[in-house]
Amino acid sequence: MKKIASIMAGLMLILGLSFVLTACGNTNSNKIRLVEVTHSIFYAPLYVALNNGYFEDEGLEVELTNAGGSDKGMTSLVSGSADIALVGPETVVYVVDGQANNHPVVFGQLTKRDGSFIVAKTDTDNFQWSDLVGKTIIGGRKGGMPAMTLEYVIEKVAKLTIGTEANQVNLRTDVAFDLTASVFDSTDAEYCTLFEPTASDMETQGKGYVVASVGLESGEVPYTAFTATKSYLENNRENAKKFLKAVMRGLEFLKSSSVEEIANSLKPSFESFTDDDIVTAIRSYIASDAWNSTPVMSESAYNRMLDIIENAGELDSRENVPFSKVVDNSIANELMAELVA
Repeated sequence: MKKIASIMAGLMLILGLSFVLTACGNTNSNKIRLVEVTHSIFYAPLYVALNNGYFEDEGLEVELTNAGGSDKGMTSLVSGSADIALVGPETVVYVVDGQANNHPVVFGQLTKRDGSFIVAKTDTDNFQWSDLVGKTIIGGRKGGMPAMTLEYVIEKVAKLTIGTEANQVNLRTDVAFDLTASVFDSTDAEYCTLFEPTASDMETQGKGYVVASVGLESGEVPYTAFTATKSYLENNRENAKKFLKAVMRGLEFLKSSSVEEIANSLKPSFESFTDDDIVTAIRSYIASDAWNSTPVMSESAYNRMLDIIENAGELDSRENVPFSKVVDNSIANELMAELVA
């Protein structure tokens, strides 16, 4: 495992004691401190559950904060300032590889493909991946799923090479996840990747044009998931199941409602964006089949994620990160059995 894994492992060792004490203190509490990797309509089932009162129906009080990146979300989780983190599962892989005790595990999958979109400075009616040759694209933070999935698509799907030569794609992975839009706007980079509704908002402002979906090219991959430490899940199993049940109810609302009804439910979470941007974002994610139909993560999807991490040079060996150690589907399987009974 590369440098990022060492950082996460060190963090677990330094903060382990304070984390355990905090996690134990939250036992049997109906309040859940949830941290999200970013604020995006990509996570629509979660916001619908929040705004439609589905968590309250389950007797839960959910306090949501934005981490601004999976690495920061994982930091919140291991430091004890969050009970559940909605992050890229790759961060769990990094921590598990560090051999930490009471490490986080994935207990529920939310999205099943990359949720970012290619935004260009110049409008085009027929974007081709070959258009990136000789250009600079900001892909986010090195070691994060947005950057790694983009690298995978460029190299393995589009069959292009990454580098700084005229016949290569210059992929920048030195920009913090939550700073991508501002860096793109203030530099001469021709492309970047953004999530919705930020991507559509850039277009509304005339600062960029949405030209392609990364997720449609990358195929299915467990992109974002709910994670918690083993001890939290042991002490709060029923609350974790109620949490997933409310999110699943949010997903069912998305499947059965009109775009306008969905937009109304999402508006309280995206008040600074126009109704048109919200509707556009909803349609984009419905078209790309963004959400997993159940919170259960499959081992085949997990292995595809490891392929992407390996391709980015962030994983030396799979031996330390078997599916059974990173993912705990027991709560999700139990919930689904109850919902179909």
